[in-house]
Amino acid sequence: MADWDAELSAFLQPFLDKLGHKKRRQMCPLYVSGLTGSGDRKSIEPMAERFAPGQYDRLHHFISDGLWDAVPLETELARQADRIVGAIDAFLVIDDTGLPKKGDHSVGVAPQYASMLGKRANCQTLVSVTLARDEVPVPGGLRLFLPESWTSDTERMAKAGVPDAMRTSRTKLEIDRLPK
Repeated sequence: MADWDAELSAFLQPFLDKLGHKKRRQMCPLYVSGLTGSGDRKSIEPMAERFAPGQYDRLHHFISDGLWDAVPLETELARQADRIVGAIDAFLVIDDTGLPKKGDHSVGVAPQYASMLGKRANCQTLVSVTLARDEVPVPGGLRLFLPESWTSDTERMAKAGVPDAMRTSRTKLEIDRLPK
């Protein structure tokens, strides 16, 4: 386990350097450990119990209120993906994934095609970019697709806290051109 912790720390270090604030740098490894570690429940409370006892509020703040500039992190992610799998025979894969959801309060949830279900269903759709070579994929980016039923309802987007710059209707292929 010590080897895993050391490797995770080494991998995260360039990203932690980009997070800036000291508390963000402290909470990020705990959150990643919670996502990748043991335990069935990957929500904040059980992860905090396992990896950050007594620090639930700080871990929750890191995820729910922690606003930071994503560009330095995404730039570092691209650098690391290129280091790991970048080569002349690598492929850039752009894909969308529908996440089935009940209700309509989560941002972007609407009846739309869900590829994993093979039909239209109530879901959120994420557009991903992955760099892959041979059998090794490295994720490079992930964006939420907002269907027209969301982008045409300014009151709904404001109530959900969708940033102004993200409130324009875009196709899945145009999502990568979002303001950064």
